[in-house]
Amino acid sequence: MMQKAKLILEDGTIFHGQAAGSKRSVAGEVVFATGMVGYDMSLTDPSYAGQVLTFTYPLIGNWGVPPKDYWESEKIQVAGLVISDLTIIPSHWQSQMTLDQWLKKENISAIVGIDTRRLTQKLREKGVMLGKIVADNQNVDFWDPNTENLVAKVSPTKPIIHTPFQGDSFKGIKIGLLNCGAKRNILRSFLSRGVTVYELPWNYDPFENNLPIDGLVISNGPGDPKMAKESIAIIKKALDKKIPTFGICLGNQLLALAASGNTYKLKFGHRAQNQPTIEVNSKRCYITTQNHGYAVDEKKLPDGFKRWFYNANDNTNEGIIHEKLPFFSVQFHPEATPGPTDTEWLFDYFMEKFK
Repeated sequence: MMQKAKLILEDGTIFHGQAAGSKRSVAGEVVFATGMVGYDMSLTDPSYAGQVLTFTYPLIGNWGVPPKDYWESEKIQVAGLVISDLTIIPSHWQSQMTLDQWLKKENISAIVGIDTRRLTQKLREKGVMLGKIVADNQNVDFWDPNTENLVAKVSPTKPIIHTPFQGDSFKGIKIGLLNCGAKRNILRSFLSRGVTVYELPWNYDPFENNLPIDGLVISNGPGDPKMAKESIAIIKKALDKKIPTFGICLGNQLLALAASGNTYKLKFGHRAQNQPTIEVNSKRCYITTQNHGYAVDEKKLPDGFKRWFYNANDNTNEGIIHEKLPFFSVQFHPEATPGPTDTEWLFDYFMEKFK
């Protein structure tokens, strides 16, 4: 017999279901993601740190859990998980365990069997809110992860040098990857192009430490970008030195803040693999993978920057670019995983700045 559990929102709403995974009580910010695939990659995306993630797709766990090489970080990053129907007999040749076994192994709690459609409608109407999964009547306090510097919790503690494993198109180019919670496929995307990557902690200054980097990439990551003050200070130095600088997701917000722009919290964010994003000049619409709750404030764009991409659904900012200097960033994930690779060309666009 499955153990009962409750999902309690800060407005008092209660959803009843069954406990899965570690079956312990947890709290965080309740958000929803509308993607149909890639739950294993989403769960290991550090941008979800501190969040209780709701998958709107009804069947989760269908292909089990692949080997660690296919994850986007070393572990599951979410604070908790909300699922309508958990598959207990997966089918895939790479599957090494069930999703429930993986959750138990990593001590992550889930609630199963609730109406995720109703929950998503509430979050869209009222906005994301704090919540908690209560198992076995062991109550816990609500917790707002955005009051903490989550970037510091998911970033590496020391620099790592990665040499390219294939490709020689950009052999000899060295870039610094400011890892604020980077997905692994960002690193893979550069290594496949023959680039040497200095993977840096969020607060490691490559200029003060005299690293021989030719450009800077600012990764995705969790939480309020204004908490990562040391990252912002490092990006300011890169802009002062006028080296090519490329921001992804959280990196879009951090670049804007470093250039004296502003950011704000979205009502319910963008978390999906089907977000339509339009490039300003060409008017071409790209289908993109996204995972963010904050956005760049276009009412206060930094001097010299202009709107580059915008969201076709709500017209919010999806990227900025400098009018003269090699600085640009996007709010979506060109490295995908999961999701479409429509915007992978942005890695080549960045590398062209070194020719």
